[in-house]
Amino acid sequence: MVIPTIPVRELVPSLYCVDAEDGQKLFLLISKSFRDEKNAITLSFEGIELITSAFLNTAIGQLYRDFSEETIKTSLKVEGMSQEDLGLLKRVVDTAKIYYKDPDRMERTLREVLGE
Repeated sequence: MVIPTIPVRELVPSLYCVDAEDGQKLFLLISKSFRDEKNAITLSFEGIELITSAFLNTAIGQLYRDFSEETIKTSLKVEGMSQEDLGLLKRVVDTAKIYYKDPDRMERTLREVLGE
């Protein structure tokens, strides 16, 4: 079976993946692929010069709200990311897993840290 590839560069209107709105577009494509087509997919970041956590939180982090960790792990691959960006992705994923496991607890903790 051929795994479809989503070239992120064709989805994002610049060389920079910084905007949460662009991340939302990618999230919706990934979700549709997982839900409707039951497909594994590869995200290609070839040609992208900058990736921010805001983009990754929206594009990939929120997948952990809707799908199991196992589904994401077996169905989503990335390529064309620098080691630095892969490290950022790992931090985003680790945080998303904690957050979506118990979002109320995370919100309370954030409020305590911020003194609210």
